[in-house]
Amino acid sequence: MNKSTEINLDGNLSSSFRDPSGFMFTRDGKLYRQVNHYYQDNFDLLIESGLYERLIKKGLLIPHSVSDIPPANLDIAYKIIKPEIIPFISYPYEWSFSQFKDAALTTLKIEKEALKHGMSLKDASAYNIQFRNNQPVFIDTLSFERYEEGKPWVAYKQFCQHFLAPLALMSYTDIRLGLMMRLFIDGIPLNLAAKLLPSRCRFKMSLFLHIYLHARSQDYYSDKQIDSAKKTTSHISKQSRLGLIDSLETAIKRMKWRPAKTEWGEYYDATNYSKEAIGEKGQLVSEYLDITKSNTVWDLGANTGLFSRIAAEKGMNTISFDIDPAAVEKNYLACRKDKISNMLPLLIDLTNPSPGIGWACEERESLIQRSPADTAMALALIHHLAISNNLPFSHIASFFKNICNYLIIEFVPKSDSQVKRLLTTREDIFPNYTKEGFEAEFTKLFTIEKCTQISGTERFLYLLKGK
Repeated sequence: MNKSTEINLDGNLSSSFRDPSGFMFTRDGKLYRQVNHYYQDNFDLLIESGLYERLIKKGLLIPHSVSDIPPANLDIAYKIIKPEIIPFISYPYEWSFSQFKDAALTTLKIEKEALKHGMSLKDASAYNIQFRNNQPVFIDTLSFERYEEGKPWVAYKQFCQHFLAPLALMSYTDIRLGLMMRLFIDGIPLNLAAKLLPSRCRFKMSLFLHIYLHARSQDYYSDKQIDSAKKTTSHISKQSRLGLIDSLETAIKRMKWRPAKTEWGEYYDATNYSKEAIGEKGQLVSEYLDITKSNTVWDLGANTGLFSRIAAEKGMNTISFDIDPAAVEKNYLACRKDKISNMLPLLIDLTNPSPGIGWACEERESLIQRSPADTAMALALIHHLAISNNLPFSHIASFFKNICNYLIIEFVPKSDSQVKRLLTTREDIFPNYTKEGFEAEFTKLFTIEKCTQISGTERFLYLLKGK
């Protein structure tokens, strides 16, 4: 959770209004969570059972401190806690396959640990997972309740819709179907997932049980009126509950996605840059970043994160965005392997970035609402936006002005082989796509701090500062 999650200076967060257990609010620019009397017994059990301490020790739950500030709603308040800040809030439809998978397995790991301490997750929403130090962490302290012997896992359906269904679709149908989480904020309906999965998935026992039969059961009971006084619930022992968790865990661990070669995933193998030019570009990026003295950097069109790492190595919190699922997947796995903790790869289409969604379009914030970054980088990107997507320089400059204070941007002229390649399949209707045209529009909103031609190329690297 970061400062961009505030609705106003002193107000409740629209992403937490649904839960009677408590809610998030801000005061004097700081983030707090009110725990309501409704949740008092479960909150006390979370602390007294040792579950909170155990999850914190394992890095599975966001830590908090108890605050003595006045409650946001005194009549229903039990306690006020102040959670640790997450540098950047991301959403499931922005995750790579392995990020999604790690988030799912973390949720199941937490449920197992909760059961050992006499508690259980009442929520298994993918939105309760964020990435801190490039590791998935659970952020909803109020999602735990006392375990009742024989009671089914109330979060089972939510887990299947938020994790199992999207992962199965990404693994067995098409990686792009993870973006359906942007359309279905409450998770992908299981009957829809069952229709979209290939028929061979019916023969995978875990998917047959947790998606196909589960969907059939939901459809059967959807139009039935059940008399709660006559309703009987099957007794589900703790051992059976653990068996269910193990079955889900096995299903998710078996899911794989191996990125095929893509235009962007293999970009550096086909670029017209020499090793010397890439080295000089990296040195210039490093020098420009030193000038900005940034805490946060967004690398837009980062590919596999080659230049994002320069910012991360300087201790800057770096978000490494790209449109290509293969590039983001490779980037994330490399960050995990190299233990890069302050760099988060995410999937973003800049021509259609994450919007505000949910109730009143406010439950999940748009990309722009989560800005500004101190510095944004747009390297080898301008020609794709201007030529491939017909975006005028004025529109591009305005977008960047909204999301950053400093901008490191590379101008790629028409004489460059990559631009020539783009123009081979379309008419050149871009008379203003020139260095002079670029500078004329961008200097309306930015001042040019630095401009250097990259040796061995016709490209220029700019450091711009917002006016």
